[in-house]
Amino acid sequence: MGYETEIKAELEKAEQARARGNEGQARVCARRAAGLAIREYLTRKGINSTGRSSIGLLDSFQHDPLLPPNLKLIAHHLTLRVTEEHKLPVDADLIAESRVFCDELLKENS
Repeated sequence: MGYETEIKAELEKAEQARARGNEGQARVCARRAAGLAIREYLTRKGINSTGRSSIGLLDSFQHDPLLPPNLKLIAHHLTLRVTEEHKLPVDADLIAESRVFCDELLKENS
């Protein structure tokens, strides 16, 4: 399965989880989709990202000085911890943001 298919599948799983009312699983799937996009981006640059989790990739990626500010903000949102009420501390749709992140990141380096 190619990276585009894997990203699409994760985003579809995220939408399905949200539809079932499982926002936590939706966040996990959105993060995995973004992690797949980062892996592909790094692979295209000849950088090995094997063994790193999606959260680890997003965490380090949000500090990349070459990353556009909008993608840094999305990477930051995707790594935020939820509150005790299991809500994000910001008003963000992580599925929509993950779609933008994946599209923009992979468009830049095609």
